[in-house]
Amino acid sequence: MSAEIHEGELVPVDPPEQPRTIYATAIAVRETQKRPIVPAYLRNRDEARQLGGWLAKYGAHVALYHLTRLPKYAGKLAARAPYGVLVALLAVGAWVFDREATALRSQAVARGSVDEYMKLSKQRNQRVRQRGTVALAGLVALVALTVVVAFLPNWVQAVYVTAAVVVFGKLGTPADRRVTDVTTVTAAAPPRLTAEVVTRALQSMGIAAMNAKGASISYVAPITRDGPGWRADIDLPFGVTVADVAERRDRLASGLRRPLSAVWPEPSLEEHAGRLVLWVGDQPLNQVKPKAWPLEKSGSVELLGGTFPFGTDQRQRPVMVSLAETNALVGSLPGGGKTAAVRVLALAAALDPYAELRIHEHKGSGDLEALARCSHRYVSGVSDAHIAETLDSMREVYAELEKRAATLQKLPKSVVPDNKVTPELARTNRALRPLVLVVDEAQEVFSHGEYGEEAGKLAEGIIKRGRALAVIALFATQRPDAKSLPTGVSTNVGVRFCLRVMDQLANDMVLGTSMYRNGVRATTFTPRDRGIGYLVGVGDEPAVVRTYYVDTVAAEKVAARARAARERAGTVTGYALGEEAPKTAAASLLDDLAVVFATIEVEKVWREDVCAALAERWPDRYGQLTPDALTAALRPLGITTGQVWGRLPDGAGANRRGITREDVQAALDRHRREITSSAGAR
Repeated sequence: MSAEIHEGELVPVDPPEQPRTIYATAIAVRETQKRPIVPAYLRNRDEARQLGGWLAKYGAHVALYHLTRLPKYAGKLAARAPYGVLVALLAVGAWVFDREATALRSQAVARGSVDEYMKLSKQRNQRVRQRGTVALAGLVALVALTVVVAFLPNWVQAVYVTAAVVVFGKLGTPADRRVTDVTTVTAAAPPRLTAEVVTRALQSMGIAAMNAKGASISYVAPITRDGPGWRADIDLPFGVTVADVAERRDRLASGLRRPLSAVWPEPSLEEHAGRLVLWVGDQPLNQVKPKAWPLEKSGSVELLGGTFPFGTDQRQRPVMVSLAETNALVGSLPGGGKTAAVRVLALAAALDPYAELRIHEHKGSGDLEALARCSHRYVSGVSDAHIAETLDSMREVYAELEKRAATLQKLPKSVVPDNKVTPELARTNRALRPLVLVVDEAQEVFSHGEYGEEAGKLAEGIIKRGRALAVIALFATQRPDAKSLPTGVSTNVGVRFCLRVMDQLANDMVLGTSMYRNGVRATTFTPRDRGIGYLVGVGDEPAVVRTYYVDTVAAEKVAARARAARERAGTVTGYALGEEAPKTAAASLLDDLAVVFATIEVEKVWREDVCAALAERWPDRYGQLTPDALTAALRPLGITTGQVWGRLPDGAGANRRGITREDVQAALDRHRREITSSAGAR
């Protein structure tokens, strides 16, 4: 009992230990976490179905494998049957003549024990008579059975001969040989995970507190099989956190003598910071054969009322995602598998025939081109004009928020009990259908010198207000930093998926503040862990997920199925219907400049004169246009202003900033080529 000095006397600090009452014991037992009676893989419908399907396929493979080799097996047994007959005769002879007691009789002779020898000899003679009689009767019965079978139908004779060949062939097979071939080749199973192995690995990580005097590593539950691997629930020593272990995952894997991609330390967020959940797979996750997307060949999605498969966890269990009343953010380094993750999410949205898709892909490689046939708006490219199209699309979505809010206010409360768009409303009211805004390589938009600031404000507004209005935003970036990913976006999304990143800042920009400190670290993924990341916002705890991979060929088939469903539902609109996107402000200005230059003969024009000509022809659009505003509007078109010689009204010459007919025509040609290229891709 601890004590402290108080006015010269020792005063006890800790209360004396009280005897444990029955009530206290009952409370402790009641609060104890009970282990499930039914295994997890049987309680989970998807996992049980997956296991059952695997067993069925494996059984069918084994049966067909051996069935095709029956002639080979029959030949082996027939060739070994004569030797099997000899083995049987020798065994019966040794049994009849009491060969098992030969050593005892020899020992009696060696010792000169006459009585013992005589007793053993008498016993042998008696056994030989009895066993000889039994053997003779068996031989007579076998011969009689053979004679009888000779007069029975052919199929009975075939069964009799087959049974004899199988029995004697098996007896004639050497102990180190097989009759059947091996159906599968299995690699050596990894060693069983034990407390001794785990403790040794934890203590070898170089964490001082792990090896301090009095440090204790305790196991709160038995180490058990959990899917294709082992799970250990561990209380780390005082002062050691799961983050400390996660930061040294490579050292932990070395201590366990397992590949890095097979070792997954995770926090238990419902417990204290020192509760470690360690899962060690039989195979490295990055070497496990990826599973096909369950929706690749059939199935549909209801975005507002259901979930859809996104990937698998380390245990190969399906991970379901819902985008209802939330938004999503995907981030990674280039080559980490970001595009594959975005493609799965976008294809799932396409499989909801009532969802309006707006796809904006700013890599320019056409990774999401399959979805063009289902999209209301589709943009693919990295030029200023493409960025401007995306900005205009975001403006339309932002304006759509006001329209939807007004529509909801007009509906009776019985239809909209929580002032949110319900799945029923989305199906019956065309003005409230789900709207999915996808911006891949969003850093190209948010870091754009001219449009980035406005795009960030629009995105933040869409994320904050769209949740209740069936507007879903999905942003993906390969540069998750403060400049390329506005704080208003990164802090307000609900579903976050982070693949491999380089540092703590990028990790927490995608996954959320303090995730790195809590041990959820996408920085530990290697280049070989492509498609593997941390998923946050779907379950109660962050999960390691490997996304399903849908290649471009499979994506085309899924999109074709989605397009057919939209045609049946009558929801094909915009770009998918062949309509051109509304002109951006920049594109409209370019066409208007072409008209202005067609009416004048000079090759170079001052900015002031351009503004005056535009305002005279289109006063509503350009009445307030200033020379500086014109310069800013021309920059995204690739038109720069320079010194132009001209004449003042009084006839005096002067140099002022202006534009040339050549630059306007070049920009117009570029714009037309982009339109032609986009139409050809469609």
